[in-house]
Amino acid sequence: HHIVEIALFQPDMATNAAAAIRLAACFGLPVTMIEPMGFIWDDRRLRRVGMDYIDGADIRRSPSWQAFERHRCERGQRLVLLTTRADQPYQEARYQADDILLGGRESAGVPGEVHDAADIRVCLPMAPGFRSLNLVTALTMVLGEALRQTDGFPSHGVERSVSNDE
Repeated sequence: HHIVEIALFQPDMATNAAAAIRLAACFGLPVTMIEPMGFIWDDRRLRRVGMDYIDGADIRRSPSWQAFERHRCERGQRLVLLTTRADQPYQEARYQADDILLGGRESAGVPGEVHDAADIRVCLPMAPGFRSLNLVTALTMVLGEALRQTDGFPSHGVERSVSNDE
């Protein structure tokens, strides 16, 4: 399988999880939730943001960081961590078609063990005095660059690529 994936490390907010699911679904990508999550996983919470995108999404749940990491290593995938403590700006990184883009917890990022496991650490360059964007906004920017570099955008549906939030 050669497809960029999205993963969220112990997400705190159902709205961000649902938005990440919607993002992944729109580009035909899998998304993994690494547990424990900071909210109750239920239809009502997720549907509020994810709308009907959740039905067509490839959602995976990993019971722990250790289980996620074992699975990733078995498949030989690189881990690209979005972090304020990054080695390089995201647009300078070289992405591969089966990279996993990992977003940390909204409240706390990721622990040292996760940070150390990442093959690449990227950040978004920002104006002075600002630390971070919304998690899914940041993921969207990095995903766009990864898909551009790996020619991973879906080839159909160009005419419907504008935001449609009514």
